[in-house]
Amino acid sequence: MVAPKGVRGSELTRSQWILSFGLVTSLFFTWGFAYGLLDVLNKHFQVVFGIDRTQSTLLQFAYFGVGYFFWAPIAGIIMRRVGYKKGIHLGLTLYSLGAVFFWPSAVFKKYGGFVGCTCVIGAGLSTLEVAANSYISVLGTPKYAAARLNFAQGFQGVASFTGPLIASRFFFTGKNATTLDTVQWVYLAVAGLGLVLNIMFAFAPLPEITEAALASEMHEVGIETDREPLWKQYRCVFGFIAQFSYVGAQVAVASLAINYMTEQGLDISSASASNLFSACQAVFTFGRFAGVVLLRYIDPALLFSIYAFMCIAFCTATALAPGWAGIVCLFLVFHFESICYPVIFTLGTKNLGRHTKRGSGLIVMGVGGGAWYPSAQAALADRHGSRISYLVPMTGYVVMFIYAVGIVISQARQDGFRFRTVDEIERKRVTIASGMPNVMMPTDESQKLEAPSHPALDRLSDDSEKAETSLVETEKYV
Repeated sequence: MVAPKGVRGSELTRSQWILSFGLVTSLFFTWGFAYGLLDVLNKHFQVVFGIDRTQSTLLQFAYFGVGYFFWAPIAGIIMRRVGYKKGIHLGLTLYSLGAVFFWPSAVFKKYGGFVGCTCVIGAGLSTLEVAANSYISVLGTPKYAAARLNFAQGFQGVASFTGPLIASRFFFTGKNATTLDTVQWVYLAVAGLGLVLNIMFAFAPLPEITEAALASEMHEVGIETDREPLWKQYRCVFGFIAQFSYVGAQVAVASLAINYMTEQGLDISSASASNLFSACQAVFTFGRFAGVVLLRYIDPALLFSIYAFMCIAFCTATALAPGWAGIVCLFLVFHFESICYPVIFTLGTKNLGRHTKRGSGLIVMGVGGGAWYPSAQAALADRHGSRISYLVPMTGYVVMFIYAVGIVISQARQDGFRFRTVDEIERKRVTIASGMPNVMMPTDESQKLEAPSHPALDRLSDDSEKAETSLVETEKYV
């Protein structure tokens, strides 16, 4: 099958951009809601099925191990062959099917059925992540890719704290605390949401942004990193490792958060802990939207390295501090986690050109880290308590900190240390058109040099003027 023809993200009209961004952003709410419910089901299933914390993390293994680690690379290959829109339809179909089969699992009270359904939901959501994360990243100027993705994923955060709020009302109160009656209705509604979105995308004119168009945009300014095979795209390969470690840590922190709060000796009930967990997710969401503003001005790798260090510090404090001090530190961990996933994704898939969709699949495959860290943390928690178990996710934050610092150093060696975020493609385009070496051009009009006359440079200059006009238009609504 031939990949569909398409356009560059910078070539879309304003109305096309707004429609595309709005539709794809709705997908982030979808999987945020599913993920928010998953962490609360851990605690609920411990009560209903009489299982320990380690056994309850089978849900995380199914969701992240099978759904993401196994399926995401396949989703990337599918996306490359059929395009973003058909890939989104596939993801939403799998998502709805998995949610529908929660009903018989709840009726017959089969924990294995829930685990199997979670595998299908995870496969659907990993397909959506490969499509949506990649599409948002290339939907406009590369300069604001991290800010764009961070903003879109902010709606995932909104859904993530909505899930626990619903759970605290319907899963942990009255007779629902020991039954599965409400679980089946909640997931039937989730399946309905997936169906509605599928219908909306069927009638929506979603422009296809192809790898060929992305590669040509890079090659025009002399960026030819995609000439090398995917396994030599080191930012992407190490980005997978960083994402694997970060998501593992993030999921581990969240999966035992309710257990952690109820075991702090503060007489906090499961329902109250679920509400506090929702507050943690609200802090996470606030941090994500605040990060949009910061990422418009501060270099993503630099800001990411600062946030990664803070995650290490406060996760360590969560493991060591008793009572409310530990809970406050847990809230701060959620805040500093906020920008990590989207920034790792955009750094890892930057300038991949013809490898963009497979590279996106590799980075999303890193979400599979969520299958391993919670089990390791739960095993330690069963032996020594939930508090000390938070040393396990701390190790994941160390790995992503190393990746962040490595990117900062790599950038400094190539173009000098940068504090502000820059558009590398636009900078190179202006540099070539001006006939100057690859250095930052002055922004003051009085300092700019007139480009020397040459047929090739004249053509590049015309392209540059068009690109600058497109960039200005894009920045108005990015």
